[in-house]
Amino acid sequence: MTPIESVSANRWLPVRRRLLSGAGLALSATAVALLGGRESLAAAASGGETEADLRILRTALAAEREAIAAYQLGADSGLLTADVRKLAIGFQSHHKEHADALAATVRKLGGTVPAGKADHAFPTDRLRSQTDVLQFAASLEKGAVSAYLGAVPLFADRQLAQVAASILGDEAMHWAVLRQALGQDPVPAAFMA
Repeated sequence: MTPIESVSANRWLPVRRRLLSGAGLALSATAVALLGGRESLAAAASGGETEADLRILRTALAAEREAIAAYQLGADSGLLTADVRKLAIGFQSHHKEHADALAATVRKLGGTVPAGKADHAFPTDRLRSQTDVLQFAASLEKGAVSAYLGAVPLFADRQLAQVAASILGDEAMHWAVLRQALGQDPVPAAFMA
């Protein structure tokens, strides 16, 4: 069984993009439930703290939208086998759910949801094979892990920090799945830098 068949057989399906200045964010089912079920989230943070949290959430939303576009690019590239394309579409559906949850949280905190970008600067000229697409996706996931490592302590609202930490774990799993699909050690180190 190839690494890609192994990934498909295990049905591991998630992925993300950059959060802060070049990394990403994705919400697990637990995170979505936490964000969606809080009537008084806006009351948890005040003044400048709420605005700082909103900036992080808006950045995460932009990253989710970028991930949606990146996975669409991969799915439409004609470079992926049927199983890997199915995986990419599954990852994309998770990003769509995350974007919806992030937008709802921004609104719940009294913020405005920014419009999405019409164009993304993807390295399309370097995506010539399935391996190239998988490496691109894996680099996005690794960036997401790094972004969450930086974002968790920045939230004034500790519930949002908890959600970000949950997402960090989810991003790390996605990176591991993509590394496995590439035939690489899925967990290359004991600590993330």
